[in-house]
Amino acid sequence: MTLNQQIAQHFRSVHSGGNWTAVNLKDILSGITWQEAITPVQNLNTIAVLVFHMNYYVSAVLKVLRGAPLQASDKFSFDLPPITSEAAWQALVTKALSEAEEFAAAIEQLPEERWMEVFTDEKYGNYYRNIHGIIEHTHYHLGQISLIRKLLRGTSEE
Repeated sequence: MTLNQQIAQHFRSVHSGGNWTAVNLKDILSGITWQEAITPVQNLNTIAVLVFHMNYYVSAVLKVLRGAPLQASDKFSFDLPPITSEAAWQALVTKALSEAEEFAAAIEQLPEERWMEVFTDEKYGNYYRNIHGIIEHTHYHLGQISLIRKLLRGTSEE
């Protein structure tokens, strides 16, 4: 397996399963209703906001991997449009999961010499740092979603 394939698989597994934590975004979001997704728990972000936030960076970096300039700002990364129906919630989930697969496919196509190149601006470090950062970021927020789901349902289930 090439480095690209390994990193792409690592990214895929946090979204669709097979990672060593045995938790993934697809399974955690499965069965969450739109009402649960937008329900605040104390002062935490909602599940819907976290899904939007995680995908915000995937979407932005995917565009860079396809040759576009980076057009993202942290200040907009939590700006989820209102979710007012199950259809809107499912559209958000579908977008996050489908763009994750597109992102993994783009990683597989990344020229090997690009990994250590500057990612759009020196302040962001290299491609390797940014792509692994997105994987770490996803695991971090996946843990939050898992805990919020348990709090909403009053259960210890996964």
